[in-house]
Amino acid sequence: MQDRNAKSIPRLPSLDLLKGFEAAARLLSFTKAAEELHLTQSAVSRQIQDLEQQLGVPLFQRRHRALVLTDAGQQLFSASAQVLSTMRAVTDRLRAATGRQVLSVTTMTSFAALWLVPRLTGFARDHPGVDVRIATEPRMQDLEREGLDVGIRYCTAESAGPNAVRLFGERVFPVCSARLAADPKRPLREPTDLRRHVLLQYDDPEGYAPWLNWKSWLELVGLADLRPAGSVLLSGYEQIIPAAVSGQGVALGRSPLVRELIAAGTLVVPFPHTGESSRAYFVVVSENAADRPEVEDFVRWLRAEAAREDNLPAIRRERPPARPRARR
Repeated sequence: MQDRNAKSIPRLPSLDLLKGFEAAARLLSFTKAAEELHLTQSAVSRQIQDLEQQLGVPLFQRRHRALVLTDAGQQLFSASAQVLSTMRAVTDRLRAATGRQVLSVTTMTSFAALWLVPRLTGFARDHPGVDVRIATEPRMQDLEREGLDVGIRYCTAESAGPNAVRLFGERVFPVCSARLAADPKRPLREPTDLRRHVLLQYDDPEGYAPWLNWKSWLELVGLADLRPAGSVLLSGYEQIIPAAVSGQGVALGRSPLVRELIAAGTLVVPFPHTGESSRAYFVVVSENAADRPEVEDFVRWLRAEAAREDNLPAIRRERPPARPRARR
């Protein structure tokens, strides 16, 4: 006779639990997984707890400000990543059979949020039969293995690969809100003035992105010993820029990701010192997708948008308007 309690426990975890686990395991962060899945951090944490209870084994070692996969977690991650990749590929083929083309693009969350997504309406308008699916991932994906069509990578030319097409480079410079730049009690005229301000920092304990670190920029301008009024650590660049816009501190702007915010006056460049990155943005295409017309159209559109960036005037220092003096 079958145990009734066994019926209440599914033999396989639900797809939602597997999606939450796969994202958390790939990013090694519940917070970043939640951003990718458009959930709250607590929701992803509950999904992982439910999955661990169903399986009866811990999947993560929860350390201070870090996640590490257990042996069981490594096994499940390998299997779930393969299953979800297969499911996405099959789903794309089924959608394509209905007459709509599905184009899958992988890139970094910051690039997707600040540059790609705001421009996608232009591509969608000109290609109404193409559905663009964006998968954000901080690490470079194997396009063939993951069933992806296009990758937009921020890396060196050597890492991009022989068939990669360079879109544009990147410069790094301080940016802040116009209101903060106009604060008469804490003027921002020279880099030394940063000592009176909070610096919005990219939380990068492993040192994967030193060019986005204030320490590197301050060393570049000869202020390695400068001590700011405070620092705020944020886990994603797409969080840093909204914090700068709201006046919470000074951030390191990345051209071209913040160019339109500067052009609109939402952000200002208090002083013109910039640092050049040795990396650039490249687009690569999967061998399996290279001959598809919608993929060719998308790459052509990316190159056209990148060319527009190159033709724009150089970002320069914009002084906020002076506040009128109060009448006595």
